[in-house]
Amino acid sequence: MNELYVMGMITNRGIRSKMIPFFKEHHIHVTLSTMGVGTANSAILDYLGMEATEKTIYFAFVTMETWKSFKKELYSKMKIDIAGRGIAFLIPMSSIGGKKALQYVTMEQEVVIEEESTLKDTDFELLITIANGGHIETVMDAARSAHAPGGTVVHAKGTGMEQAKRFLGISLAEEKEMIFIVVRSKHKNEIMRAIMEKAGTGSPAGGIVFSLPVTATAGLRLLEEED
Repeated sequence: MNELYVMGMITNRGIRSKMIPFFKEHHIHVTLSTMGVGTANSAILDYLGMEATEKTIYFAFVTMETWKSFKKELYSKMKIDIAGRGIAFLIPMSSIGGKKALQYVTMEQEVVIEEESTLKDTDFELLITIANGGHIETVMDAARSAHAPGGTVVHAKGTGMEQAKRFLGISLAEEKEMIFIVVRSKHKNEIMRAIMEKAGTGSPAGGIVFSLPVTATAGLRLLEEED
């Protein structure tokens, strides 16, 4: 897959009402958001003349062309360069579970699908499943059936749910679970297939699964010693 990325963005929580319309202006309709708190120490905050702030963390799917125009207006309209206002970054995607899921997460963006990312030869990948709230065990049972290790869950809210019927033929809940599982690359397809079959878009879980390349790991002793 070429030209498709997961965009991460962390901003002050106070500008959330501005961010969602701003995403949509750039044809970014499917986003996931969760809450966080900044970790800057008091000395840094005093130096910048700032107070500790609550943060909103966003995840969205963008092409490089979308990112270029979005980034430009992050500076000109959202003033992302003001200290403490926020940061944004891109992570290359290596695969996504199904054509319908791809069409849904990239609606109104033009995606070029070629060979998988040049990072496809990494030993590990991060699988991320986005599912309706309350279906964590459905996803994990499916993943474990293909011998996946344990996962980590983040609760989030999604946008673009009103378009799910058009692309996926189902209704999706706004409340979301994001399940993160690091797996060996050679097992990725089997685990993704199990999640798609048992907890995918045709199920009550409404799961969408995709993978990101992992270039280094630590603490994955069981996986590292598997062979």
